Amino acid sequence: MASSSSRLSPVNSYAYAFLILITSTKNATGCYTSLFGFGDSLTDTGNLVKIDPPDHPPHEAFPPYGETFFHVPTGRSSDGRLIIDFIAEYYGLPLVPPYVEWKNEKRANFRQGVNFAVIGAPALDIAFYEERGIHNPVTNESLKVQLVWFKEILPSLCHSSSSKSKLRTHNIWII
Repeated sequence: MASSSSRLSPVNSYAYAFLILITSTKNATGCYTSLFGFGDSLTDTGNLVKIDPPDHPPHEAFPPYGETFFHVPTGRSSDGRLIIDFIAEYYGLPLVPPYVEWKNEKRANFRQGVNFAVIGAPALDIAFYEERGIHNPVTNESLKVQLVWFKEILPSLCHSSSSKSKLRTHNIWII
């Protein structure tokens, strides 16, 4: 009879999948020019902190978040870096900035990527949950909202040739 400790937890499964991905793409280092992130706290590099009102900042705006690597809170759900930060470093890309920060500051250069993830973001649209009486007190920036944000920046990543838009680079990593 196998013990329950011999089974892989979901976190270990993701870690092993990540390690297999990295080791299998060793020859691809330097090939990617952009990195775009979507998701929740596993990927958010500061969007929730920029979205929340200043009089009610989230926990990630205070120590110990950010202490280990950045030495200041960055809005990450970690005291150091996230997996997206390690992926960027591995491929020689800059750390992926939060989209809301760039959008609010009108710095619309997304050529090397941007992060749309928001802590607490649900995969399904918020209306799905509200119809069932479920309220998400953290955020309403679902994956659908993140994809709308991505669509907003596409014109800055594409150029038009006749009536068709073509992506300027095919070397994009999206997680």
